[in-house]
Amino acid sequence: MRSTFLPFSPPLIGDEEIAEVVDTLRSDWITTGPKTKRFESEFGQYVQAPAALALNSCTAALHTSLVALGVGPGDEVITTTLTFAASVNVIEHVGARPVLVDVEPDTLNMDPAWVERAITPRTKAIMVVHHSGHPADLDALRKLAESRNIALIEDAAHAIAARYKGRPIGSGNNPVAFSFYATKNLTTAEGGMLTGDAEFLDRCRLISLHGLNRDAWKRYGKEGSWYYEVVTPGFKYNMTDLQASLGLVQLRKLEAMQARRREIVAAYQEAFTPLGVFQTPVARPEVDHAWHLYVLRLWPERLGITRNQFIEELKARNIGTSVHFIPIHIHPYYRDKYGFKPQDFPVAYDSYERMVSLPLSPRMSDQDVADVMEAVLELSAVQA
Repeated sequence: MRSTFLPFSPPLIGDEEIAEVVDTLRSDWITTGPKTKRFESEFGQYVQAPAALALNSCTAALHTSLVALGVGPGDEVITTTLTFAASVNVIEHVGARPVLVDVEPDTLNMDPAWVERAITPRTKAIMVVHHSGHPADLDALRKLAESRNIALIEDAAHAIAARYKGRPIGSGNNPVAFSFYATKNLTTAEGGMLTGDAEFLDRCRLISLHGLNRDAWKRYGKEGSWYYEVVTPGFKYNMTDLQASLGLVQLRKLEAMQARRREIVAAYQEAFTPLGVFQTPVARPEVDHAWHLYVLRLWPERLGITRNQFIEELKARNIGTSVHFIPIHIHPYYRDKYGFKPQDFPVAYDSYERMVSLPLSPRMSDQDVADVMEAVLELSAVQA
């Protein structure tokens, strides 16, 4: 048994990131400025995006997208129940109705067949979530959106470095929101990025900073002007140069960090798939999986232990875990407001009751990975 606790997903921060942040602290600019602009440019190039806008969270990127699209009261937005609350909260924030759908049994992504059945004359947008870093069935979802003149928004919080049929997630003209939270494949501690059509992002940029027609960098620099105008009641969603400093270095390391994630996943798959007591994650042939998460689903009747007991046993062995996610439709706010029942979305609910996310981070040593596998295999043997 480990003598120290292994966190679920610790960030990998090195001396290069620290030096870049110190450089910013010693500069004349620590809020949104030159490094944020560089980060937007370099990230946009990495995902082959038409344009990119750095923000303070993925939530901000999703909210700004909905506002820029004009989604509001009387509208509906279709999304998955198997996601984090932020994906759905922003729909509530703009006064629209979230319409939840079930997921595919293998990828845990929203099922296009459910989406098609959920479309009504009030549907304004489809918000697709790339669960765990596995791209959703974008061809089917784009076809549905385009045939009915519905906007397609991608919640790519898990999907940095993912590809769908050879194209990076974020390379299209539609809005795509990324997360740089501490546990993500690339971190700025907190932060996000919105990619998409350049003209659309110009509107989003305005909305994301109080609705001002000049940001602080333009106002306070040598060539700037004190004069600005508020053209819409916007938000305070800008990224700082301190955050961008982390992002610039993390972006340079991303491919190496992704390679390490794939190594860990390969070891997990080899160890756990043959046991017959787990449903291990998949990667369809048309995608490059980002492997933000490694979600193991137990077969409790074969394993002889519930998901909750499994998590507690791993914790007792100093292995941290998480669950992705508690379905939206069983959270009290959404359950009570919309009258959802657990079995309304059977695939998502069944998966939730069986799932556990194992530690997955490029910071993990070979010994860390071995400890996780030993603990899981020990539980499998004991219970079987």
